Amino acid sequence: MSVDNQTGMIRISDDVVATIAGLAALETPGVAAMSGGISEGLAKRLSGKNVQKGVSVEVGQLEAAIDLRVIVNFGSKIQEVCRQLQENVKEAVENMTGLNVVEVNVKVEGVAFKEEEAEEAAVRIK
Repeated sequence: MSVDNQTGMIRISDDVVATIAGLAALETPGVAAMSGGISEGLAKRLSGKNVQKGVSVEVGQLEAAIDLRVIVNFGSKIQEVCRQLQENVKEAVENMTGLNVVEVNVKVEGVAFKEEEAEEAAVRIK
């Protein structure tokens, strides 16, 4: 995104928009992690410079479209988590950049179990 004004040009890179979206996604209750995609192996909880994994953005002059790939917590109501995720990402990107977010698409790629439940399940399987 770049905007000319009376004092010069303002440019916001796609990476900045992706980082904002990724951080807002991770702060959404019920979202366990971002997913790097099936080809990248197991999903990991991401922070810092890797927060853009699982986030794709298309940014124009005034608008943005965002695609997210996430892992949700087991027991969460997936539709509610995804609706809240869409709202949180849209609000964060619009407030911080001034862009109009026209869509936030969410793909749920997995379900995360609590570590305790996963350990108990492993013991039962033996």
